[in-house]
Amino acid sequence: MKRKITPTQTEVTFSPDEQIISKTDPKGRITYINRVFMKVSGFTEEDALGVQHNLVRHPDMPRGAFKLLWDTIAQGHEWFGFVKNITKEGHFYWVFANVTPDIEAGRIVGYFSVRRQAPRAAIAVIEPLYAEMRRIEQEAGAAKACDASLAWLTAHLAEKGHTYESFVLNLFQSHPNA
Repeated sequence: MKRKITPTQTEVTFSPDEQIISKTDPKGRITYINRVFMKVSGFTEEDALGVQHNLVRHPDMPRGAFKLLWDTIAQGHEWFGFVKNITKEGHFYWVFANVTPDIEAGRIVGYFSVRRQAPRAAIAVIEPLYAEMRRIEQEAGAAKACDASLAWLTAHLAEKGHTYESFVLNLFQSHPNA
């Protein structure tokens, strides 16, 4: 069971040359974390192994963003995106994530996630979009929250000629170390 963590306003950062790496089983339970994951998040192997990866999910993250992630990787595709995570102490850290299915003999046996420090300029762009998604989720109610916020995000980005993937990749590449 996920323990309740009270969010703080303290941001944790890490070096642009460091990568947070984790692996999960097909249900999202953590099977591996690297030292950078432990250093940044404050969670040890004992805390994390066998636990759902949403252990680090910050409440500021819209549920629709994770629906998009799971819909994408369940189809065997990789996913890129910006994610605000929470530490064991309640602090937060932003990452640019790549989640890739681990496929053996044609079936998904787990997922790899590699995360880098999110560029400050990219966070400034993505935060208001996620805030609007959360507002839409609250308005829609629990049963319709994910679909409602994801529909809004998809339509909003389509108006600008982007999919979520093209938008976040462009955002990251425009500000790789900012």
